[in-house]
Amino acid sequence: MSSNFLRAVRFERPDYIPMAFSINAACYHHYDQDFLFDMQESHPLLFPGFVRPKGHYVPEYSLVARRDEPYTDDFGCLWKTADDGITGTVVGHPLKNWDAYRDYQFPDPERCMGIGPIDWAQEETRIAKEKADGHFITRGLRHGHTFLQLCDLRGYDNLLFDMADEHPMLGDLIEKLEAFNAHIITRYADLGADMLSYPEDLGMQRGPMLSPSTFRTWIQPSYRRLMAIARDRGLAVHMHSDGDIRDLADDLIEGGVEVLNLQDLVNGIDWIRDKYKGRTCIDLDIDRQQVTVFGTPQQVDDLIRYEVTELGAREGGLTMIFGLYPGTPPDNVKALMDAMEKYAYHFS
Repeated sequence: MSSNFLRAVRFERPDYIPMAFSINAACYHHYDQDFLFDMQESHPLLFPGFVRPKGHYVPEYSLVARRDEPYTDDFGCLWKTADDGITGTVVGHPLKNWDAYRDYQFPDPERCMGIGPIDWAQEETRIAKEKADGHFITRGLRHGHTFLQLCDLRGYDNLLFDMADEHPMLGDLIEKLEAFNAHIITRYADLGADMLSYPEDLGMQRGPMLSPSTFRTWIQPSYRRLMAIARDRGLAVHMHSDGDIRDLADDLIEGGVEVLNLQDLVNGIDWIRDKYKGRTCIDLDIDRQQVTVFGTPQQVDDLIRYEVTELGAREGGLTMIFGLYPGTPPDNVKALMDAMEKYAYHFS
């Protein structure tokens, strides 16, 4: 599985298209649990080595996804959510006023990841075991490591005004944030990761959350330096972003992204094909808004077949992932899993 993934990334003729199916923790109290377990047992390509839990299963919710437990993260940002398992929203911004910056203390990357603690000795042991077992090692930054972290610290509106006004403190804030992120990336590179991931949502339903010129001025330079830590060592660089990122995608790839995880229908299958097929590995994020929620099982199958046909190639360059959240009909969940396993071996 691991070497097959890397062959897909590097256009080295994988045996099949790598497929991933992620089940959000909230699903276990929104769906019948036996249905979810049956689906995982019957789709071994998507869930290799799955073992059905005994009794009622209660997943471990992340620190920022606990309904009755508002969480203040390592940066001092306050998170709240309305449903266990669903990542919350930052409702408290510690640097909403720049006056607070004078006494602000950045978290220690030797002790935390930005959202929760890290024990680097344990992580070293864990990675060594995974490598000994032949696994492809993927590690990286927390979701929302740079632009969204700045939004969480200052607030979205405040941050955009800071960028437009070229606020004199903003550059220093970004520099310190980059140093925090660089420490984590360097640590994982030193521990032997094969691919480093830089997940951060930059897109809205239509267009990005900041203009291309603003991105190039304030965010891309930091991205480029952070990704160089991986690229200089020959490690694969993975970037995830939800939303419409068509205006930023070229800048992301120019900045070092080797595997681009982007949403299918928001950006457009034809656009993705015409821009990147055969040139950049596409980690396609399968629709969670339209066909899979409101379509029929046959339409779901048709969607996966079309995407594989348009974007796949014998040489590689395509991986696919679906994230299941509450609201997708059970029949469509099965249709998705069936189609992903069936078309994983379909090369155009």
